[in-house]
Amino acid sequence: MRVLIVDDEGHIRESLGKYLALEKIEARGFETAEEARERLEQEVFDAAVLDLRLPGMSGQELLLWMRQQGLTTPVIMISAHGQIADAVQALKTGAQDYLVKPFDPAELVIRLRSLVENRRRENRIETEERRRGREGGLIGESGVMRELGERIRKIAASEVTVLITGESGSGKEAVAREIHRRGEHRDEPFAAVNIGGIHEGLMESELFGHEKGAFTGAAGRRLGLFEIAGRGTIFLDEIGEMPQALQVKLLRVLQERKIRRLGGTGDIPVNARIISATNRDLETMVKSGGFREDLYFRLNVFRLIVPPLRDRREDIPPLAEHLLRALGSRMGLAPRKLSGEALEKLRRYSFPGNVRELENILERALIYGEGNVIGAGDIELHRAAGLGGPEPAETAPEGAGYSSSGEDAATAGRIFGGGSSSGNTGGASAPRPLESWEKEAVLEALGRCNGNRTKAAKELGITRKTLLNKVKAYGIIVKKP
Repeated sequence: MRVLIVDDEGHIRESLGKYLALEKIEARGFETAEEARERLEQEVFDAAVLDLRLPGMSGQELLLWMRQQGLTTPVIMISAHGQIADAVQALKTGAQDYLVKPFDPAELVIRLRSLVENRRRENRIETEERRRGREGGLIGESGVMRELGERIRKIAASEVTVLITGESGSGKEAVAREIHRRGEHRDEPFAAVNIGGIHEGLMESELFGHEKGAFTGAAGRRLGLFEIAGRGTIFLDEIGEMPQALQVKLLRVLQERKIRRLGGTGDIPVNARIISATNRDLETMVKSGGFREDLYFRLNVFRLIVPPLRDRREDIPPLAEHLLRALGSRMGLAPRKLSGEALEKLRRYSFPGNVRELENILERALIYGEGNVIGAGDIELHRAAGLGGPEPAETAPEGAGYSSSGEDAATAGRIFGGGSSSGNTGGASAPRPLESWEKEAVLEALGRCNGNRTKAAKELGITRKTLLNKVKAYGIIVKKP
């Protein structure tokens, strides 16, 4: 906890600073409100203790300035006079508490901790309400996951900016949460936002907040995620989807560590660690002009690559066990286990949708399966991915509402089964590239959803915008349902 103390009596500043230090609270003392105001423009404090009467600008005026600037730091006003009118006015201006000198430093500590903890609790609740996606654990016993865990341990000890890359559904948010959990400010909020899941017109307000009347419908002040995160972590998922105009503003935040609410006039300092993630090739986007080079270098201070699930198949058993427990608890079901045949079926699967797809498969198995053991027949896979060669060919669903440019329905059916266009489905074939599996996943999702792109994107665990990009990249023609 970091506390700002403003009092013109040096012995009070000194004695309070020493007492707070014994309570493991960092205190910064200033003699005048003007000095404190300069510091507030540069740093973030968890709370402030302001003397009501100061030479020059008063504590009341400093508090009023803080609120006008949009600083929501909890404030305890102190005074030697103890007039009720002063206390009432301080509370009206925005102070959270009032103490009369002389006071017991232990009482001040109790009130400071209560205020700060209430503020953190409110921020945590708000970040959870705004969260996109599901929280997952970082589970894995493979060599690549142990190496990733070691790198996370080293990163967590610093406040370095991190860029996490990996395929969709591979667990990038779980990695970001693990960094936060192991960091010094683990008790501060973890504010996660999916850039691709927010309308472009609302994105700036979500990140930076807005003042009352900033735009139509802005009925009151709203804090953005950068403020809510405090000294915790803000996680910017799908950073590659950020519009160019907002990239400029984010670059300014990274450079100056300040934000400005929509409709606001003052800059607000921010101290949150920034972690971003993407499943896109940002280097290629930089070359094509789709992503700012200066922002890329600011975000890519330390990079972590999350391996796809098919490259760490030994992690499937512990992951499946963890997900079954979590899903069963959430669905109110008795504990269930996977049979050996079911587990082997999962091991042989390529998981183009990675951990998110594994979770979806297990959720369906829990819904449709009976008994305490999930058998191989309860595991519904949407495509074949045998390690020992392709499984029997599947056919494209009828009435799918899509077609693939340059391919007829029969050819599409052979692609699903991994066969060649000549109709030869016997014997082992060469491993198919990732793009083939990804295209196949998109085609099948569109088929199951009768061409509804919003539903298909939700099933695949990606945003609608990402799905449209893949549809365009693979030349898929989507007919209206």
